[in-house]
Amino acid sequence: MIRLRLTRVRVVWQAFFLALFAFLAFVTTFARLGGYPASILLELDPLGSVATVFATASLYRGLLWSLVVLVATLLLGRVFCGWVCPFGSLHHIIGWLSRIAVPARAIEKNRYRSSQAIKYYLLIGGLAAALAGGVQTGLLDPIPLLSRSFTAAVWPVVERTGGGISVQPPLVHLAWVLAGLFVLLLVLNVVRPRFFCRVLCPLGALLGVMSRLALWRIHRDPARCNDCELCLRRCDAAADPHTFVRTSECHVCFNCLDDCPKDALAFRFLAGRGGAVAEPDWTRRRALVSAAAGFVLVPISRASAETPDRPNPLVIRPPGSLAEPDFLARCVKCDQCVRVCPTGALQPTLFEAGLEGLWTPILVMRTGYCELNCVLCGHVCPTGAIERVSVERKLGLGPAAGQPIRIGTAFFDQGRCLPWAMDTPCVVCEEVCPTSPKAIFTREVDVVGRHGDTIRLRRPQVDPALCIGCGICEHECPVGDRAAVRVTSVGETRSRASALLL
Repeated sequence: MIRLRLTRVRVVWQAFFLALFAFLAFVTTFARLGGYPASILLELDPLGSVATVFATASLYRGLLWSLVVLVATLLLGRVFCGWVCPFGSLHHIIGWLSRIAVPARAIEKNRYRSSQAIKYYLLIGGLAAALAGGVQTGLLDPIPLLSRSFTAAVWPVVERTGGGISVQPPLVHLAWVLAGLFVLLLVLNVVRPRFFCRVLCPLGALLGVMSRLALWRIHRDPARCNDCELCLRRCDAAADPHTFVRTSECHVCFNCLDDCPKDALAFRFLAGRGGAVAEPDWTRRRALVSAAAGFVLVPISRASAETPDRPNPLVIRPPGSLAEPDFLARCVKCDQCVRVCPTGALQPTLFEAGLEGLWTPILVMRTGYCELNCVLCGHVCPTGAIERVSVERKLGLGPAAGQPIRIGTAFFDQGRCLPWAMDTPCVVCEEVCPTSPKAIFTREVDVVGRHGDTIRLRRPQVDPALCIGCGICEHECPVGDRAAVRVTSVGETRSRASALLL
């Protein structure tokens, strides 16, 4: 009876944290309020914390929350996976539905398989890449992955059906790719319940390694066990509770305790190791290969992208971003900044920033623009890749007077600009320029038209000393497809390599 209540409590906890994640994902207006814990679940993620420590040799203070999860794992095992992880809860729901559909195959689907060791090699490779200076764990880390998937697959749908708060309905580039990967991971639960958790999750692998030292764990009494294998019917982690319980795989869901008719399984303090397998199922050779592959991934990916002294002009990072190497050493690719951007300017990259920069945020000005008084992206960043700056600091007011944060510089394509190329009056870019004094100004000229008539035009130009690269001029340019005024990363505050004049 007590055990039954524990499993019901676990379901309530899973539902609570899944609802909390959805609440924090959707109610982004509250991110405008100082101190609102918009990133609390990401800051609880110990894998992001460990990876950023390895990559930067420093710990962002918000990630100290991850110590709560680590301590709980050392005490109770992988309780985060079985009780808290919102992505795991989604997989649990899909797996539960698949068991309803095919109940006779439940026991066979929940047997341990050697493929479950893959996640440990992914963990080793990811941590080795972090030691080389690049954080790639966010690609499969379940909390950033779920946040990224909500941003691309769920949030735009909510916005476009009238439930959002953005200035305009968001357009997430490559949303179909991110949404497709998200759906694929969920559908794989039909093949094997909690497939992602068992086979691919590097966070689960990290917690599994630590759970070897857990003080409380599932213990099997072979004298009572009659080998009925009923404990496999609902084993979330395929941890082999019917033989020697695999401690590193067990999610501490207590389902096996409920299903055992002989009370051969119990959750005990300092249980003997005779009925358990504590070590993960890995080999030293494959672990070394994974570490080597992860370590060389970073220099190879950087060699395939623009060099630090010649950055890609299209990679325009949000205001407050660290210098590019430091940014890539902290960004976990959660795309929370993409979700809270009120104009939809922030977009996840594909390969614009190289392989290492996959799914990191950049500003795409034709999609939106950087709102002058908005600093939300820094306030929801869980790792400090985007620093929390005030509006005054962003605009160069107060102690930072005259030194605004520049994210790029606008340039005119005179072959496409209406007053320059087509003798057509247009002053849209000057009118929308938000700086004071305006970075875009016009010079009046008299030109002789095609038919010999004299036309007075106001031709726009950019003062690079005043331009902050906000991109509203590019966004509002009336020229179709490619705008006549475009922003590049040159002149950005965060990097000397991007200086306007070399």
